[in-house]
Amino acid sequence: MFGIKTAIKEEQITTITLFTILVAALGYFVDIFDLTLFAIVRVQSLKDLGVPAADMLSTGILLINCQMAGLLIGGILWGIWGDKIGRRSVLFGSILLYSIANIANGFVHDVPLYAIMRFIAGIGLAGELGAGVTLASELLPARLRGIGTTFISVLGLLGVIFGVVIAAYTDWRIAYITGGVIGLLLLVMRVNVAESALHEKLMNDAPDIARGNVMIFFRNLKLLRRFLKVVWVGAPVWAVNGLLITFTPEFAKALGMTVIPTAANATLAFYIGGSIGALCIGLLSQKLKSRKKAVAIWILWLAASVALYVFAGRLNDLAVYYLMCSLLGIGMGYWCMFIQIGAEQFGTNIRATAATCAPNFVRGLTVPYTIAFQALTPHLGVTYSGLTVIGVMIFIAFIALARLQETFGKNLDFQDV
Repeated sequence: MFGIKTAIKEEQITTITLFTILVAALGYFVDIFDLTLFAIVRVQSLKDLGVPAADMLSTGILLINCQMAGLLIGGILWGIWGDKIGRRSVLFGSILLYSIANIANGFVHDVPLYAIMRFIAGIGLAGELGAGVTLASELLPARLRGIGTTFISVLGLLGVIFGVVIAAYTDWRIAYITGGVIGLLLLVMRVNVAESALHEKLMNDAPDIARGNVMIFFRNLKLLRRFLKVVWVGAPVWAVNGLLITFTPEFAKALGMTVIPTAANATLAFYIGGSIGALCIGLLSQKLKSRKKAVAIWILWLAASVALYVFAGRLNDLAVYYLMCSLLGIGMGYWCMFIQIGAEQFGTNIRATAATCAPNFVRGLTVPYTIAFQALTPHLGVTYSGLTVIGVMIFIAFIALARLQETFGKNLDFQDV
């Protein structure tokens, strides 16, 4: 009888764990849906708000920077929350804030209010992926952590398809409201999400240890350097997305294309490639038993794809252009694995802070690299300004990755003080 009860209990834990990973994946789905949606409806929404054609690029960059600033601040807030209170609570608070902001986004009538709502939505979204990957990493056995993160990445990236469909068949205001409603439905699903056993163990065994304290990174330069290396590993992904994909019309014109591709189709092609890339890198990492080797291969792919993108654009063929966007997307497939590397680098007391801050610091880098891009454009033009910014980030990413510890199969039951 005892054996049967034990087996049932273990099965229940397994079911809850799998459900938690599914909910984390759906959270990333909403995250990508929102970021994709803005890229797709940027031009339409700004036209409706009366922005002149000459100001489309600069206003678009302003809105992206507001959203990314929200992600940066939210990454810090939700990371601290996740370590102090629990990973599970982050999944509730973040999706609630995002949902309210996105519904409000559907009712804006000027650029300043649009920017404020994008900022608040960014704060809400900031907790989704980092908390989800942290939970998956702490709930699953070491040999399956990569599989869990791969599932989150592949399912989450499919949110772009939903974003494209919603944007294609609805007004941009309805699209934003739809995203908010989906977030509220996901909030209800999270009632049965499991909390991390490692976090609960830390709360019981070491209740006085510093948790979610950002100052730990500044008091310990070794930890700060480790965190910054993680951030730089992920930087090229968002540089490619934030420049080449989001501003597809501007780059296509600069490449000399006469038939201009749409940001919607470029984004769709990019994230379809991303889903393929996420699946392949997850399987490769398991095969190689190495996170670092797999990510190094993917950064090389991304670098080669950026070079091909420039030359393919000059062929003035839409099909070829979208194919290049897919190849770029395959290269961004290491995004979730980079976050997992970040989670595995740090102890349970600051793991959520590190894993949630890292991707949002990468997104926050949108602000300085778009400033650099704009500053270089008068001298180098749109194409070569973008290439310069992305090339520098890829170079730094290789150096940072080489200096990080391999974490495949690492025991995560430890603390950093």
